[in-house]
Amino acid sequence: MKKVFDPKRADWESLLERPVQNFEEVEKVVAQVFREVKANGDISVKKYSEMFDGFIPEDLQVSTDEIASAEAKVSPELKAAIQLAKQNITTFHTAQKTEKVSVETLAGVNCWQEKRPIQKVGLYIPGGTAPLFSTILMLAIPAKIAGCKEIILCTPPGKEAEVNPVILYTAKLCGIDKIYKVGGIQAIAAMTFGTQTINKVYKIFGPGNQYVTVAKQLATKYNVAIDMPAGPSELLVLADDTADAAFVASDLLSQAEHGSDSQVILVSLSKSLIEDVETEIQRQLEDLPRKEIAAQAIEHSRLIYIGSKEEALELIDEYAPEHFIVCTANPDFFVKGINNAGSVFIGNYTPESAGDYASGTNHTLPTNGYAKQYSGVNLDSFMKSITFQKISAEGIRKIGPAIELMAEAEGLQAHKNAVTLRLNKIKASGNE
Repeated sequence: MKKVFDPKRADWESLLERPVQNFEEVEKVVAQVFREVKANGDISVKKYSEMFDGFIPEDLQVSTDEIASAEAKVSPELKAAIQLAKQNITTFHTAQKTEKVSVETLAGVNCWQEKRPIQKVGLYIPGGTAPLFSTILMLAIPAKIAGCKEIILCTPPGKEAEVNPVILYTAKLCGIDKIYKVGGIQAIAAMTFGTQTINKVYKIFGPGNQYVTVAKQLATKYNVAIDMPAGPSELLVLADDTADAAFVASDLLSQAEHGSDSQVILVSLSKSLIEDVETEIQRQLEDLPRKEIAAQAIEHSRLIYIGSKEEALELIDEYAPEHFIVCTANPDFFVKGINNAGSVFIGNYTPESAGDYASGTNHTLPTNGYAKQYSGVNLDSFMKSITFQKISAEGIRKIGPAIELMAEAEGLQAHKNAVTLRLNKIKASGNE
């Protein structure tokens, strides 16, 4: 990892650059797959499943027998862990429900806001070297709480055209039974346009590789919403001498093992801690099964010393990390001061892994600096807010003249007339 001490502000932009991604060639492939799936449906989905994933499923949809048999293939211990996580995630997301907001802005002018679920949503669950069954919990649970009427799940199976049993078990546990053996670009395209087997959805959720990321962005051009722009996973740890170097190293490596394009950063108020963490990273790295992947991620990661906590906070806010861990003697300064972060983890005993799996918060978070503009997935991600208003004769008398003046000032005569006609009728009826 590159070590930097007291970087100048002029160098922050280059210091905080994410790993470079060239999407030009990816975009060409994605556009071609989209065109064919839109035109040919299931035929093209199967074609690209064979081309990209090495299989042609006889049936795109997972059968009820496959779902039922998956349960026996998952250990009792893992089932218990998943159930615990489900309980915590359900508790936290249920607490996010809000009541109807109703206000009388003026006598006779009643306005209110109510939330409605997005009716049709699609969940994309990666299934390659790391089948992310935990992401099913993070997406399916709030979708169910929100009341989405149709929830479909796409995930790439293995070479034998079988979906990982723990993915099927988790989906069933969350009440999802429309599961399709489709991954990558073709899955996003299928949910965007609909095919003979897979229904079109209104919003697509879930992480994926660069092809899936670009495919989701392209889906937005076809009136399909997405959860957020997403990129490689990232973590920034802020620590001082009170932090445990072994813990810090383990957190950095936990994100580095996600992928070779992941990025992890330590911002430290202590020079000695940087040395200790660097040593721990090398020691712990040797024992990781995904050592090669983590090592590649470490190459474009950073160890940064900054002596001022105020300056450290400014740099972190500028980076806007997906995950932000605070391990300092005075965490409140950073916890209260941070504006741009996907999810914050506080103290030596709060590993980022807790949020990934079982504490209750959602792990689908904005990356690549998008925490400056986007929230992570939450209950509202699966809902829309609709405003309502009801105006009485008294109410239109009170606000009508203002509306007339404003409409006329904008040169919109029909807008003015819509009010004037009503006001005239009230005058004619003698109910002024």
